[in-house]
Amino acid sequence: MPAFDRLFDDAAFAGFYDLDNGWGDDLEYCAGLARDATSVLDLGCGTGALATSLGPTRRVTGVDPAAAMLDIARARAGAQSIRFIEGDARTIRLGETFDLVVMTGHAFQVFLTEDDQRAALRTIAAHLAPEGRFVFDTRNPAAREWLEWVPEASLRVLDDPRFGKVRAWNDVTHDESTGIVSYETHYLAEAGGEHLSTTSSILFTDKAKIEAMLLECGLRAERFAGDWQGGEWTPDASEIIPIGTLAAATV
Repeated sequence: MPAFDRLFDDAAFAGFYDLDNGWGDDLEYCAGLARDATSVLDLGCGTGALATSLGPTRRVTGVDPAAAMLDIARARAGAQSIRFIEGDARTIRLGETFDLVVMTGHAFQVFLTEDDQRAALRTIAAHLAPEGRFVFDTRNPAAREWLEWVPEASLRVLDDPRFGKVRAWNDVTHDESTGIVSYETHYLAEAGGEHLSTTSSILFTDKAKIEAMLLECGLRAERFAGDWQGGEWTPDASEIIPIGTLAAATV
């Protein structure tokens, strides 16, 4: 994965992840796709919410580069039946294939160059069974979601078991020339205490480029969804969600 990012690699920040994100429509949709799968690879598994929900009746492997996130995943109920591996989605090769390969939480966007994006897609292809399926998400640049990542629009209050009420907010800059958005994440305990802040960067890639890269990497999208409710993709959709197979697979 890209360079050290405190938002995921620092235990203090990783502890906020489930409060700030939690189980959502993306994980629910992927759990539905997994119903008929006997094996699942979760690339960028984070705190392991999806991976642990799919065991122990399946062979499930979760891969993430952030040790702090994996510590949370391994402490979850049901984690003993899941194989969690600290690894880079661009380079990891497990020597086995899976019925379903997923990459949720917009993890695809942490790859800040097309070469790195292609490397991640090749990893998906390398681990996909002949009749297997893949799914991942990336935000649609046309929706310009980053405009909402400013302090006045992003302010929220989290109920953290460690610190009590915590005020959280974001701020953002967007480089039009590269498509890279850099966003600050802030956490401040209302009762006083350390103000935690860090900056992360993600890449916004349009649908046409994603389609081309999929084919270059041996993958084919059967369809593109525009949200995690399964709605069809439109040019102003919030998400770009390819769901597909190996390019050589037949349907």
